[in-house]
Amino acid sequence: MSDLGLATSTVAPSFVITSERTGRVWELVIGLEVHCELATATKLFCACPNRFGDEPNTNVCPVCLGLPGSLPVLNERAVELAMRIGRALHCKVRPSVFARKNYFYPDMPKDYQISQYDQPTNVDGYLELPSGARVGIVRAHIEEDTGKNTHAGQGGRIHGADYSLVDYNRAGVPLVEIVSAPDLHSPDDAKAYVSELRAILVAIGASDAKMEEGSLRVDANVSVRPAGSDELGTRCEIKNLNSIRSLGRAIEYEARRQVEVIESGERVRQETRHWDEEAGRTRSGRSKEEAEDYRYFQEPDLVPLEPSAGWISAIDENLPLLPAERRARLAERAGVEPTHSSVAIAVERGLDALAIGAIDAGGDASRVLTHVEHNLAVGGAEDLDPALLAELVTMELEGKLTATQAKTVLAAMVDSGRHPAEIARERGFEAMDTGELEALVDEIIGANPTEWDDFVNGDEKRRGKLSGFFTGQIMKATKGKADGKAVNAILNKRRAQALGQ
Repeated sequence: MSDLGLATSTVAPSFVITSERTGRVWELVIGLEVHCELATATKLFCACPNRFGDEPNTNVCPVCLGLPGSLPVLNERAVELAMRIGRALHCKVRPSVFARKNYFYPDMPKDYQISQYDQPTNVDGYLELPSGARVGIVRAHIEEDTGKNTHAGQGGRIHGADYSLVDYNRAGVPLVEIVSAPDLHSPDDAKAYVSELRAILVAIGASDAKMEEGSLRVDANVSVRPAGSDELGTRCEIKNLNSIRSLGRAIEYEARRQVEVIESGERVRQETRHWDEEAGRTRSGRSKEEAEDYRYFQEPDLVPLEPSAGWISAIDENLPLLPAERRARLAERAGVEPTHSSVAIAVERGLDALAIGAIDAGGDASRVLTHVEHNLAVGGAEDLDPALLAELVTMELEGKLTATQAKTVLAAMVDSGRHPAEIARERGFEAMDTGELEALVDEIIGANPTEWDDFVNGDEKRRGKLSGFFTGQIMKATKGKADGKAVNAILNKRRAQALGQ
């Protein structure tokens, strides 16, 4: 896609399509273009508010309407946020030039869009996925957004519409377009890429990245090729995908459509396509424009942009810890790999600081991560005192609380902020005496001789089901006070005795 010298991708093909016609295996190639609206107070070249949800055509002026005699003035804050994005994506920040991208659509009243073409601000970077794989970033350039068309009538498309409306409030809003290399090879990889990118944009304060409001929009370039081939096939661009779910569904549908086209003896036509969420399919848009169709030329009303080395250094110094760095930090403290699922979930939920604090306070790392992953997907969890979480984990490992009791106590801790021992006493959660528990297990075994015989002599699958049965009976009898691990240990001990082992 570019000659800018990208970092090598480490995303291996993980999604293939086998043709029902011929049995040939096809590989998917994806490159994503993500348009991110920047969190500035005003538009890119004028003082009109950059605000979502206002009455249509109220945030406009001669500059963003392109009236004769009006001149653009570059928003410094937008440039700073664009460079923050570039540095967060490991890009080189270079001197850049603004260009006019000429096209005649009603969403841009001046019939051109001010963008960057052959000299973008950010080039040659990469994004690291939670899996540890890297995706190349070709460029992340600055441009102004267009207005919004609304087509009234069936389907919401211009073809067949009764009439169309246009809102210019969005025209001139600052954007950064982030273009990946064609390094992604599955819908899941594409979804992971956008999720990670969105987390980065929010972390650095560059954008609210709300896909439902259009401040983050994704175009997916999709093509297929024979498995093992290095050549790129003819791509189609799926426009303006506005949710992670739609992104995955659209890519998979389009890949299968292209395989069907090729296998039926036809050629894939390079074009833009639109995702129909209700029908679950892409629909043809227009033939894909190439760069020459836009007749780019340098914007005569703006000087070249040359950020100083000091400005770039100041941005680097003020970047927060990014998701990949936070995963690495938590993984090191917990003694696991950064690709561990619970590490990724903790960072995604913003609970990594809680987990680190609990581990540093003496909590067992494995149990801390388990609670974060399975029992803390609730509002307010981030405010939990790490020392109290560490104490809860210790009580659990010492046998003072069962896993079920610990989960109940933890939920009460999130709601109240109270000490786990206090909550446990209040609820009557006391560890059962071992002798008492063994006697109860023997009683349950005696009351269910058929099931016990199957447990002793049945296969592993049957024994697993019956283990759940006996544990459930004991939990019911003790009102959840029994420790499930202790119950399983006693059951296995009694089975060994029954077999004479």
